[in-house]
Amino acid sequence: EAVARRDSVTAMELVNDLVNSGTYPLVILTLIIRQFRHLLQARLLWEDAGCPTFRGVNAFRNGVGSSFDNGAFGGGADDVTSIHPFATFKKFEMAVHHDSADLARMIARLRRAEFDVVVLGFQAADPGRYGRLVETGGALDRIVEFKDATADERAITLCNSGIVMTDASVMTDLVGRIENHNAAGEYYLTDIVALARRQGLTAGVVRCGEDETLGVNTRAELAGAEALFQARARAAALDNGVHLTAPDTVFFAFDTVIGRDARIEPNVVFGPGVTVETGATLRAFSHLEGCHVARGAVVGPYARLRPGAELGENSRVGNFVEVKNAQLDEGVKVSHLSYIGDARIGAATNVGAGTITCNYDGVFKHRTEIGPGAFIGSNTMLVAPVQVGSGAMTASGSVITSNVPDDALAVARARQANKPALARRMFERLRALKAKKQDGA
Repeated sequence: EAVARRDSVTAMELVNDLVNSGTYPLVILTLIIRQFRHLLQARLLWEDAGCPTFRGVNAFRNGVGSSFDNGAFGGGADDVTSIHPFATFKKFEMAVHHDSADLARMIARLRRAEFDVVVLGFQAADPGRYGRLVETGGALDRIVEFKDATADERAITLCNSGIVMTDASVMTDLVGRIENHNAAGEYYLTDIVALARRQGLTAGVVRCGEDETLGVNTRAELAGAEALFQARARAAALDNGVHLTAPDTVFFAFDTVIGRDARIEPNVVFGPGVTVETGATLRAFSHLEGCHVARGAVVGPYARLRPGAELGENSRVGNFVEVKNAQLDEGVKVSHLSYIGDARIGAATNVGAGTITCNYDGVFKHRTEIGPGAFIGSNTMLVAPVQVGSGAMTASGSVITSNVPDDALAVARARQANKPALARRMFERLRALKAKKQDGA
């Protein structure tokens, strides 16, 4: 495969396999979602009839977002009771950036009927304000929020991750029974465990590592979670055969895909949506986002690839070059100090230093099309919309405002005129003027 592929079973696949089989309706409910929205994306597909929407559902449907900051799942009876339409959903899909093995263990315990409700928990070195999982004889008795916990309960180090699994019908019934008799006067979805036990149902805990379900409430905690993610991403890249010259200086996005034997030099930063194929080289201090780098391509040093950049095989993007929404076909070279935006450049074209595609008129963006085998002279301004034909050439310093036919040479610059001895006379005069001013001072 030219492009590295993720071959591990995802959490979404685990849940979809189970839910779509129709043999065991399952709901995964994320609790305290405001803490975990940066780790989770979800989509709900539901029957049109009889399924009212509310802020929480809309947030799931559109990708987890700011709706949860505005009170959904935390402040009112309407928000709680409106979860009842879960029972009418045809399918519940959930992608969690989390170890699938933990979710698989939760599913297994439900399938084996060990418990009716399963919660993912972890032992915290510093439990802080996490909800505590209170067990009795190896079974989960209840989840207690920090502000409602007694001193003995606060001493418990087994904490709630915010992920719980149970049968859909059970979940629907339990959620409908939640009340707000607590210190905050809120409807705690965590109360479903105690409610289940009161109805004679069983509940248990699947344990995971603390770093699998970090809660993020401060900038410092966010930085710590980021550092943990980066360490794992670097290790995974090395294990997959990616060459990292200085791993600690490379920063990945959650969806970065890099092929085996790609080479990444120090201080390369990946934004979202980057795919790098086998054998490509990313040189030092380059920044990439929303782009694709094909086999054998070389980027940088000090290059920037913005969204929509498509680099063909064995292409070159050199130092202080920016590419945005542009396709560079096989063997294209843009080696120095250039901006290529809203363009397509044909195979084997050479773009000289200082070239700019002038794509923006202050209101609209316009495209530049350059055919294969062209030669763009240094310091050429390509004023879009404009086309340069196959095998054509632009003279250095030209401002190209109209199309250039195939195989033509375009010269668009003022004619040079040499003035004999004028430089010497000008310098003599200027130096004399400078000396006069200094004497006067």
